[in-house]
Amino acid sequence: MPRGSGAEMLDVVIAGAGPTGLMLAGELALAGVEPTVLDRRPTPELVGSRAGGFHSRTIEILDQRGIADRFLAEGQITQTTRFASTTLDLEAFPTRHPYGLGLWQNHIERILLGWVEELGVTIRRGTEVAGLDQDDTGVHVLLAGGGSLRTRYLVGADGGRSAVRTAAGIAMVGAEATRSNLIAEVEVTEETPVGVRIDDTGIHGLHVMEDGRTVRVVVTERQLGPATEPTLADLGRALRAVFGTDFGIHSPTWISRFTDATRQATAYRRGRVLIAGDAAHVHSPAGGQGIGLGVQDAVNLGWKLAQVVRGVSPDDLLDTYHAERHPVGARVLKHTMVQSATQGGDARSEALRDTLDELLAFDGPRTAFTGLLSGLDVAYDVGPGHPLLGRRVPDLDLDTADGPRRAYDLLHEARPVLLDLGPGGLDLGGWADRVRHVAAGCPGPWELPGVGAVVAPHAVLVRPDGHVAWVGDGSPTGLPEALTRWFGEPVSGRRG
Repeated sequence: MPRGSGAEMLDVVIAGAGPTGLMLAGELALAGVEPTVLDRRPTPELVGSRAGGFHSRTIEILDQRGIADRFLAEGQITQTTRFASTTLDLEAFPTRHPYGLGLWQNHIERILLGWVEELGVTIRRGTEVAGLDQDDTGVHVLLAGGGSLRTRYLVGADGGRSAVRTAAGIAMVGAEATRSNLIAEVEVTEETPVGVRIDDTGIHGLHVMEDGRTVRVVVTERQLGPATEPTLADLGRALRAVFGTDFGIHSPTWISRFTDATRQATAYRRGRVLIAGDAAHVHSPAGGQGIGLGVQDAVNLGWKLAQVVRGVSPDDLLDTYHAERHPVGARVLKHTMVQSATQGGDARSEALRDTLDELLAFDGPRTAFTGLLSGLDVAYDVGPGHPLLGRRVPDLDLDTADGPRRAYDLLHEARPVLLDLGPGGLDLGGWADRVRHVAAGCPGPWELPGVGAVVAPHAVLVRPDGHVAWVGDGSPTGLPEALTRWFGEPVSGRRG
């Protein structure tokens, strides 16, 4: 008998209640699976503001679930983004959200927590994974301080030092750190300079927070710092080395160290253990893509894991999670390394910035890099054919029997949608129990980021994550195969 087999079998255990873990919990709950979230913090409050904000595609994902307005109401919209020292304007990009959103991680987590609590998600605080043992039927999760849980699947969303990833024996590979930064929120007794400073050491900046009292500090250390928790004295030394003063720092809310180390997990899945967010990829914060990348991992994984747990799809559907998200992560990591390399004040960094500025003066590269940073150009390999295949469906204005609707309104329940735009009418047959069929009118052409105008199709099959799995040309050719691949076998005797 497997160890722990007498314990209650949980559907899915998620380690980590950060943005990735909370988003995944919400996705599972919407799909009818009961997640159990474990978080080592005793309370939901995140000490300090931590990271901040996300780009257009992440806002679209939140819009697909009907919760984008919660974030937009509290954040600061920015119409531009940057690569190296070049400003890239999002305004003309074909999306309902042609902007990024500045919002600190503590607020992001608070808003996501409110959403998952509405969905009835269970969160166990002060609980940390210490080890695991998996077999053909589930995972035995060992808890720090004693005790254990039994679950069908375990997901590590527990950060760059993931205990789940380590216990599962998944390796992280990539570039070692060459530079470290201290980041903190402190009070000061002296006036601080405004703006960002770049010198031979790196990039530095001080910013007065909303309360008018606390200052957010980012300073590059002269030498690579140790893998230990930094102190107020460490921060003072780093500030004096750059500014000649420590500004009288005191009363720190939090102090942390990050580096330009760039590593990615060799596998996002090992058996019944999966990893997402920083547990799967760590990189410099240059470009501000960390939170969004993790949220997108969660939305890609959530519906697939739910279908497998519910017995709708076979276990090998989970292999598509790694197949789709690993290349996306690798591409982002490569570009964060380039961004990080431009943040020095030395002659080589300056030459790199100047070269990139020259390159990005041309429309083609500007469009390509804007698509990358915004996340709007992601295209999964679901097979050859129409340019829409594998890309996110645009948030179309639809004319339906129930009146005008937006395409993303149809995704609020995280269910797949067959959007039938042609005159013939399609029959879902044995998939009608799990795929929503919506007949609508929508004039073309459609605009795709980085691609341009494409001919409006007769129909599209949209996955719960908003990506297109099948495009119809007026006939149902290929539709049953796509439905089976992504949403399981039909009800017996009804293939459509």
